[in-house]
Amino acid sequence: MSASSPQLDVANGLLALLGATTTEPRTDTQLSALTLTVAADLPVLLWGAPGIGKTAALNHLAETLDLPLTTVVASVHEPSDFSGLPIVGDDPATQGVPMAPPDWAVRLVRAGRGLLFLDELSTAPPAVQAALLRLVLERRVGALRLPPGVRIVAAANPRSSAAEGWELSPPLANRFVHLQWTHDHEVVVRGLGGTWPRPALPRLDPDLLPEAVAFARRAVCGLLSVRPDLVHRLPTTDAARGGPWPSPRSWEMALRLTAFATAAGVSREVLSILVRGTVGDGPGLELLASMDRMDLPDPEDLLADPAAATLPERGDLRQAVLDAVVAAVRNRPERSRWDAAWVLLARAVETGAPDLVVVPATTLATLRREDWDVPATIERLAGAVSLSRRADAAATRIAAAAGAGR
Repeated sequence: MSASSPQLDVANGLLALLGATTTEPRTDTQLSALTLTVAADLPVLLWGAPGIGKTAALNHLAETLDLPLTTVVASVHEPSDFSGLPIVGDDPATQGVPMAPPDWAVRLVRAGRGLLFLDELSTAPPAVQAALLRLVLERRVGALRLPPGVRIVAAANPRSSAAEGWELSPPLANRFVHLQWTHDHEVVVRGLGGTWPRPALPRLDPDLLPEAVAFARRAVCGLLSVRPDLVHRLPTTDAARGGPWPSPRSWEMALRLTAFATAAGVSREVLSILVRGTVGDGPGLELLASMDRMDLPDPEDLLADPAAATLPERGDLRQAVLDAVVAAVRNRPERSRWDAAWVLLARAVETGAPDLVVVPATTLATLRREDWDVPATIERLAGAVSLSRRADAAATRIAAAAGAGR
């Protein structure tokens, strides 16, 4: 056997130095969403342009979680590589024909744990995508069932940037949590300098688990009870059907991710990425808005003691509360409730932006009965409402003038 080349040894040493990197804790919404989905044991699909760092992120995730990484490029496999190859036994008439699994599935079962990375999913032809259905949903490959310690992550390029790409079939797309993967300039620069962000599993608070499950169920069921048309809505275009869309299956995934996100105390941005990646942008945003309304005070409680009311700080939530109070008075118009609503509106002006009171005050004024005296509170509100209207009118004139001058 010939000795190795000294120059190649030097080259290998240089390659080793280039490959030596470290990691650091870093807040990253993409990684947080990815690790939370992995913790929730849901198949996740990373969408992003070629070279954006999807594979590198999976390598770092597997290394950090100490999970063996098994990469399977879906587009270079046959359907039988996922459904299993038929093997004729001694007595097929009585024992049937077993489906032999591929070697990578056997290795995962032997290890009992791992990260299965299905790469280039959007270049897999429809027949291969059909064979992947059982793997992604039931975790079965041929006659084998993958153990609970195996997590499934896939990556795909948009059809516009994929080589001979295909749209994902609706049944396969609906089995994934879809995350849009983009590059962060600072992360790339620090990574090329030798330091990459360190993924970490979310820290779930054991004391919050029952509350997190109850909150998630109340949020999802509350929305779907008033919006039954969102339970199942198959998109009309091929591109949209290949992404996240609402179905009983994807709502179940959204419920699970909401519970995990609540128990982990993640940011609203991460929760938004997760629910929109599960049921789509529109239904996901409706779910987030429904969650906000769950924490709003009851209008009847506010009318019962308006002077002690605590209103939300966020403008959109405060507006929703004031509108709900006026709606409650409209549903049961009584003099005491009408007066209490004016006290509440006055408190809103004292503690927040006066423009939020304009519409509720105008609507509440129309509910006055002839025998109801005008409360002194209205005089306190009149100046703020008038000032807000004048400011809106001035802003409209300025915008119109600016548009005319172009």
